[in-house]
Amino acid sequence: MAIGLILLSAVLVVLDGAIANVALPSIALSLHVEAGSTVWVVSAYQLAVLVALLPCGALGEIYGARRVFLIGVALFTAASAACAFAADLSLLILARFAQGLGAGAIMALAMMNLRAALPQHMLGPIIGVNAMVIAISSAAGPGIAGAILSVTTWPWLFAVNIPLGIIVLLSGGLMEKMQGMKRKLNAKALLANTSMFILFFCGTDRIATAPASGAMLIAASIACLVILLRLERKSDAPIIPTDLLSAPAFRVAVIASVSCFCGQMLSYIALPFYLQRTLHMAPVLAGLYMMPWPVATAIIAPFSGRLANRIKTAWLCAAGGALLAVGLLVAVLGPSDPRGIAFLVGTVVAGLGFGLFQTPNNRILLLSAPKARSGAAGAMQGTARLLGQTLGGISMSLIFAALPQSAALEFAVVLSAGCAAIASLVSLSRARYEPAGP
Repeated sequence: MAIGLILLSAVLVVLDGAIANVALPSIALSLHVEAGSTVWVVSAYQLAVLVALLPCGALGEIYGARRVFLIGVALFTAASAACAFAADLSLLILARFAQGLGAGAIMALAMMNLRAALPQHMLGPIIGVNAMVIAISSAAGPGIAGAILSVTTWPWLFAVNIPLGIIVLLSGGLMEKMQGMKRKLNAKALLANTSMFILFFCGTDRIATAPASGAMLIAASIACLVILLRLERKSDAPIIPTDLLSAPAFRVAVIASVSCFCGQMLSYIALPFYLQRTLHMAPVLAGLYMMPWPVATAIIAPFSGRLANRIKTAWLCAAGGALLAVGLLVAVLGPSDPRGIAFLVGTVVAGLGFGLFQTPNNRILLLSAPKARSGAAGAMQGTARLLGQTLGGISMSLIFAALPQSAALEFAVVLSAGCAAIASLVSLSRARYEPAGP
């Protein structure tokens, strides 16, 4: 039951991130605002998640993972109600930011709660099931949003979260209760962490349209990172888990995750353009052609979790990254065909590779940390994913600005395959010191 509640919370967070994009045109029309300004409905949520992940991981270790996790669920549910009743865009953006803070707590502490609920030998399969649930939710999100919008208005996209959130809150006592660690959260470090991610997010948002100011904001973000590291250099449990990053297995898993998600985001942006502009597909058909990736990921993820109990995760992750790279190259550089057969084959291979990589990589990242530091490990896992996706988005913006579209799309996919290959090679580097099996 505890595992079911944690997975239901993951569905809430992933679906909410996936359906909001579809609602933007309806929101703009309903609230009588420019379409461009509604982008902050999505951006505010993403920014809040980035800001919240690492501090919530620390708070979970201090006050108990279950308590902070359920506070996150409560905030997410209350903010969903606020989104549903928002009368203007400013209130909606503010409510979405609050939703993101709650989602950050859920994402940061899901793995810590899973680790408390399960024996170690079951973690691989359950992490695989979690990856499958996330892949299915991501794939189903736009379709669910379209179905809801076909019969009612956009506030119901957020209102559907409320009963699910209440179910998790009422059943939260089924989750394992953990004692917190006796330590204080450094307020200055918390401010530096928040400033770092806000400046980085705003800088990346501007880098393609206003390179000078965007670069200055990113430089200021790096300065905040330096300040944060100096503030916590003597801490036994810093917000940015430098203690965990000193362990080779953990550090390699984080680097590989950032690289893999950078490649994923590059391809997720470039491939729909390729289908519609190069293969001249209608948007609906292009959406269907993007489905094999998450479906293949959902199929392979549980199996890769079980394989991780028998085979070195370094080998599994290396194989997954290599398959992802090959699949992307086949999808775009394969034989030209109006029906896109090479594209479909390539995206199936890419989806299999992505699922084969993610589950073992998340498993080793979590198990490389002491149980008491599982909050920091889970938060770092989410941060690595969002950082990689942000870097992929930045790269795509710069490629579009620098190259003609036809060349930009091919270059972006080749670059995304290169990122997957880097993730594969980085993962392989830990084979020499990683034991086989659980």
